[in-house]
Amino acid sequence: MVGGGQLARMTHEAGIPLGINFKVLSDTPQDSAAKVVGEVVIGDYRDLDTLRAFAQGCDVITFDHEHVPTEHLRALEADGIPVRPGPDALVHAQDKGVMRARLTELGIPCPRHRIVADPADVARFAAEEAGGFPVVLKTVRGGYDGKGVWVVDSAEDAAIAQPFLAGVPVLAEEKVDYTRELAANVVRSPHGQAVAYPVVESVQVRGVCDTVIAPAPGLPDELGAAAQQLALRIAAELNVTGHLAVELFETTDGRVLVNELAMRPHNSGHWTQDGAVTSQFANHLRAVLDLPLGDPRPRAPWTVMVNVLGGDYPDMYPAYLHCMARDPGLKIHMYGKDVKPGRKVGHVTTYGDDLSEVRERARHAADYLRGTIDE
Repeated sequence: MVGGGQLARMTHEAGIPLGINFKVLSDTPQDSAAKVVGEVVIGDYRDLDTLRAFAQGCDVITFDHEHVPTEHLRALEADGIPVRPGPDALVHAQDKGVMRARLTELGIPCPRHRIVADPADVARFAAEEAGGFPVVLKTVRGGYDGKGVWVVDSAEDAAIAQPFLAGVPVLAEEKVDYTRELAANVVRSPHGQAVAYPVVESVQVRGVCDTVIAPAPGLPDELGAAAQQLALRIAAELNVTGHLAVELFETTDGRVLVNELAMRPHNSGHWTQDGAVTSQFANHLRAVLDLPLGDPRPRAPWTVMVNVLGGDYPDMYPAYLHCMARDPGLKIHMYGKDVKPGRKVGHVTTYGDDLSEVRERARHAADYLRGTIDE
């Protein structure tokens, strides 16, 4: 796996029962996965020679992020190294402009959009296609967790937006009138087998995923099925191998629009570690190794995951005593990271029959671990 973050750490964990020999290309020895994986190579994923050396002896290469240059992935394939997902698929998660163009070509519902060259172009887009300001601006590559995204209320705002100052391609989108954000997670293998997890509600706070509720409360059955079918169709049309997260807007008029794609295990699927028969991590491994996929069904009527962000307490372990004693059914997953304010350092999951109770348990534990509550 290229990338040594928490996704690699949890994917490695899922591979242990399967006897999978797991190797990681990590930026530093301090990265989350580098602390626990047996075979770690420290190097720069942007360097082709490093990638080629890392790939030697591997049956398959996969990723915990989308940032490896597309041309490097093509070079690995030319060397005979299986890359999953392949570069022709992964580019749709790397480049938002390519993704929007392809999904539009396929008739997949998306926000109205346009690649814009300058603030005047933003103003024209707002007037001609978006129904006016505000407009959302996104760097076509590299943004995540709210980074590389700006909401502008005027051409003047667009004139001082950082992407234009940096001279990078910019995607302008209408600001969608939505009721909530959803995510449809699916997994597809090279021979075309695919499974779909229940559609979840994803609650964002300042651009960062805070809470995931599985399944999405109050989602009409037909809309949930449509979202799953949409994700499965995208996976097939783009020839995705592995896990695909399709982030969605549920609009005020009862539709879903595609917001983002991720072709790797995803934050909206972390609930599956404890709440599904087969986790997203295990199924991603099964898919990239072309093994039969596992059952995606939930174990309980409700599962809630809440991210644990760094706060005022650099050492969270003393809080375990309170959290574990208060809720023996609580599942805590920490990533081995240094604690910094606002940084994702772990997550908790709870599950059960009563959504209000399950949600309160997860919320309390995450807040206590962070130090925002003390009882």
